[in-house]
Amino acid sequence: MAMIPSFFGNRRGSIFDPISLDVWDPFRNFQFPELSRENTSFVSTRVDWKETPEAHVFKADLPGLKKEEVKVEIEDDRVLQIRGERSVEKEEKNDTWHRVERSSGQFMRRFRFPENAKVDEVKASMENGVLTVTVPKEEVKKPDVKSIKISG
Repeated sequence: MAMIPSFFGNRRGSIFDPISLDVWDPFRNFQFPELSRENTSFVSTRVDWKETPEAHVFKADLPGLKKEEVKVEIEDDRVLQIRGERSVEKEEKNDTWHRVERSSGQFMRRFRFPENAKVDEVKASMENGVLTVTVPKEEVKKPDVKSIKISG
């Protein structure tokens, strides 16, 4: 990995990860002049998903949001949906803005649960701007194996 140039950043995942959604986007920081701050999308919500022996754990960075501004829902019994909205800071008449980098607007992330998820026992908590959704796992039942005697 040391041979990969530093312009790929210091990310945990590999750039060769076939299921990674963090693909290089040449238009990521491109600004469309016709879009105002009110209707830009807060699409940069980053979510980590790890699997432990007991559960699937999702962690989303939602700085500056209160738990009342975030909705965690399960659609069609198998899809976790995290959504919310960050309000635009009011501009006062005498304010001079030099830089606006923080996103505002609506965001939504969706994840399909694997078959072993106990969707009726999902729990969510939020602390210091980090949403944690815990989905317990069912024990996967191993198929019964019956030995058959071979007659000769």
